[in-house]
Amino acid sequence: MALVLCTGVDPSVVRTRQLILERAGHVVIPALDEPSLIAACRQNKFEVAVVGQTTSAKIKRRIAGLIRECCQDAKVLELYTVSSGKVLEDADSWLEVLADVPQELAARVEALAAK
Repeated sequence: MALVLCTGVDPSVVRTRQLILERAGHVVIPALDEPSLIAACRQNKFEVAVVGQTTSAKIKRRIAGLIRECCQDAKVLELYTVSSGKVLEDADSWLEVLADVPQELAARVEALAAK
C-alpha cells in the first residue's frame, strides 16, 4: 500500500484513477490545482505522485517541478498518450495510456512504491 498524490486537470479522470488505486489498496489524495498540490505535499509524505495524461506539457512540467520541490521523496509517474509522448524527462517511470484511465495504473504505482 502506498500513499499516492494523483494530479490532473479533469476531475472525472482523476476521480476514476483514484478509485482504481484505492481498490488496489492505496491511499490516494487528489490535487487538481497548484494550491491543493502544495497543501497536500505539506501535509503528507507521498511515496508516488501520478501526473495525468490529459495535462498539457507546460502544466506537466510545472506540476513535476512542484512535486520535486514540495514532495521530494515522491517518485513521479507520468501518464502519457501516443500523441503527446513523454514530457517529463526526469520522471521515475512512465506509463503509456490508450484510454483515460490505464488498467496497469495500480500495478505501476505498486512497483514504484516498492523501490
